[in-house]
Amino acid sequence: MSEHTTELSPPRAWIVPMQPRSPTEVHRAATTLELFFDLVFVVAVAQAAAALHHSLAEGHFGSATVSYIMVFFAIWWAWMNFTWFASAYDCDDVPYRLAVFVILTGALILAAGVPQAFEGDFAIVTGGYVVMRLALVTQWLRAARSDPPRRVCAHRYAIGISACQIGWVILLFVPGQWSLMGFALLVAAELLVPIWAERAGATTWHPHHIMERYGLFTIIVLGESILSTSLGIQSAIETGNFSSDLIGIIVGGLLIIFSMWWLYFDWPMDVLLTSLRRGFIWGYSHLFVFASAAAVGAGLAVEIDQALHHAEIGAVAAGATVAIPVAIFVATLWLLHIVFRIGYRLQMILIPVVLILVLLTPLSGSRTALLTGILLVALLVIKLVHRHRESA
Repeated sequence: MSEHTTELSPPRAWIVPMQPRSPTEVHRAATTLELFFDLVFVVAVAQAAAALHHSLAEGHFGSATVSYIMVFFAIWWAWMNFTWFASAYDCDDVPYRLAVFVILTGALILAAGVPQAFEGDFAIVTGGYVVMRLALVTQWLRAARSDPPRRVCAHRYAIGISACQIGWVILLFVPGQWSLMGFALLVAAELLVPIWAERAGATTWHPHHIMERYGLFTIIVLGESILSTSLGIQSAIETGNFSSDLIGIIVGGLLIIFSMWWLYFDWPMDVLLTSLRRGFIWGYSHLFVFASAAAVGAGLAVEIDQALHHAEIGAVAAGATVAIPVAIFVATLWLLHIVFRIGYRLQMILIPVVLILVLLTPLSGSRTALLTGILLVALLVIKLVHRHRESA
């Protein structure tokens, strides 16, 4: 009887130098820690979408939109900054993991403060955001110590992020009439920090890894909309209300979400992120992709409430809560196609027509979701038929 031995991998070191990873590394995939990171962040996304749903159903369109944008920017920007940092400097040692756990703790603090933020109190949201961002500063300082060629870049990130956090704390004490202007200025400052830092020496982010991370988060955000549709089915079963309006919302919601997934992943991914400029365009534009995808779920929930007579708004207004975020999602993808010069002439004409029709669907009242879903399916069918003819 022969004996079999198993070779064990060497034990993981507690602390390793935070060396930059190769941007051409083969088989680079999201780690389990990154997947866990997304799972925690989706809690904050869910809280933002739920708060948006309730505010819209009560008819507070202006304040709900402003609060949602402010909260979602904090969620998206913290997620995005870590994602690009991890693509370049994921050393996966003990200090790295502990810093990520601090960021996740900040995300949970932010999520807990979302309801208060929609009432005008951003103290808890700001606290959670500052925790996340300062934890990332410690990571950049580690990178600066271990990566001399990009030390200036890492120091610029650390300085810029820290300065912005001081600004966010000061903003809490700014009078209400000036707070929106202060928010806009700080958003601009946050967006400029990576541009300023990368000029000193670009970090070694991995294109395929970045695309996978964005794709996974898109799926998670779309999952929030799936949850809204599922709750609509549950409401129909519990109340016994299987009216044509409610069934139309459920069917339309599924068509919308399935089509949004198809449209997003209908990209030649291997030719997109070929430069730092494209990376900035890709990364920044996803604020609209993620925010609109999550808002679709809130809109579907509002339409369901309206169909069940639980909302304080009419059918046209409820329909707009679905049509507008869907239009933003499709329009963002269309503009990215134009910037990256992807697609064909028919698509450049077809998508604007579909967008106009989607924005007109609220005039149909309670059939907005169904008509929007049918329009997106028609768009996909035309694209697939045209692509088949081109390949043939």
